[in-house]
Amino acid sequence: MPLNKNEANKRLIEKINDVEKDNNKRFSNTQKILLTTDGSITAILDVLYGKIDLSTLEQHTETATEENAKLVNTEAGKDINFREIIMHKDDKPLIYAVSYIPLDRLTEEIKCDLMSADIPIGRILKNYNIESRREINNIFIEKPNETLKELYKTDEDFLSRDYVIIHKGEILMWIKESFPISYFTEI
Repeated sequence: MPLNKNEANKRLIEKINDVEKDNNKRFSNTQKILLTTDGSITAILDVLYGKIDLSTLEQHTETATEENAKLVNTEAGKDINFREIIMHKDDKPLIYAVSYIPLDRLTEEIKCDLMSADIPIGRILKNYNIESRREINNIFIEKPNETLKELYKTDEDFLSRDYVIIHKGEILMWIKESFPISYFTEI
């Protein structure tokens, strides 16, 4: 059963406080908003920077493994979409994201937009008037992998979160978003 809005907000504040305390860090208000929003990150970045762009780094259909099937509450062996993107403004990378999406839960039109265009998921959901909600699973600090080091030209720690988008009671998508810990500190 989903948490009510007040319980969910309280839980997110506790998660942020725990991550700050455990890592002896203090996050900016903008970082906290980006990590806890249950709305579109794209919309927030558009407000902060003007319309941002998205570039798809990798995208393919794969057979769900036991591990990624659990993320989207489907069966291993089903077709899922893997997508790796970078949201950016001009040449500056802003947010890196990976997602898993069970293909049998999408309409043909949404599949087409997802697979053929560099459109943020938030914009796709808005374009098709998809009523959905986001449930944040985790907020954490992690070391960058080689892709992140190359994209951002840094080896500093990254702030990350993962969440699911739920539509009609089913997980429509699992998404993990990350950005360097030095980003969004002055806005």
